[in-house]
Amino acid sequence: MKKMTLFQCVFLAALVGLAYIPTFAWMIDRWSVQDTYYSHGFLVPFISAFIVWLKRKELSTLKIDPPVWGWLVFGAGMLTYLLSGILRVYSTSGFSLLIVLPGLILLFWGKDHLKALWFPLSFLLFMVPLPLVVISNMSFKLKIIATQASVFIINAIGVEAIREGSVIKTMHSYVIVEDPCSGIRSLLALIALGALMAYFSRLSVAKKIVLFLSSIPLAVATNIFRIVAVTLASEMYGSKFATGVFHDTMGIVVFVLAFFGLMLVSSMLE
Repeated sequence: MKKMTLFQCVFLAALVGLAYIPTFAWMIDRWSVQDTYYSHGFLVPFISAFIVWLKRKELSTLKIDPPVWGWLVFGAGMLTYLLSGILRVYSTSGFSLLIVLPGLILLFWGKDHLKALWFPLSFLLFMVPLPLVVISNMSFKLKIIATQASVFIINAIGVEAIREGSVIKTMHSYVIVEDPCSGIRSLLALIALGALMAYFSRLSVAKKIVLFLSSIPLAVATNIFRIVAVTLASEMYGSKFATGVFHDTMGIVVFVLAFFGLMLVSSMLE
């Protein structure tokens, strides 16, 4: 296929950018809304861009050979976007960008560039919010699992506790494990972090996969630790103490613990 001129590349990219303005606006709104699960979404495009910048020397040595079938990939992505717009399904319009961008890379440069950029392109997946119904279902299941495990641990250390739905009742207090405390926020952020750590590690492919997947149980386990700590603090010092600064501090502690957990897993795999 004949190479596209610089003007053609810029013009096509500008058209795509203009077409995706409603989708970008939707994503930014989901990233910034109160109690969002996607506050990390703001960082994802910059991280992907930084990885592309790190590969600039490698990319400069690759042959530019756009395949004609790049139009098929690009067309499939744009068709998905158009159908999403007609049906007003913003989540699939966001995911369509992950088809459109590889299509553009194929049209501008070719398959060698696409192969070199597979990770920064794939990483953009973490900036696209999942449908609310999916988030709601995941949050509910995680909330119940975390509550059950927390009650088991609290009883195991000698403090009497019972579970009623997502409420943990102790002798002198109770804690309601609501959706923001289900652990889904830290799960989504930690999976993205796990992907980054696996990519930059010097491990084999199999061990990279293990490191990446370890982010899931680590996120769940550290959130259970948080719920146990908040419940014990509520029992000993009162709910006002447990739901104030202590609660917010534990949110930070959980992510720090999960990060060091990933570091430990990476070290063990090495």
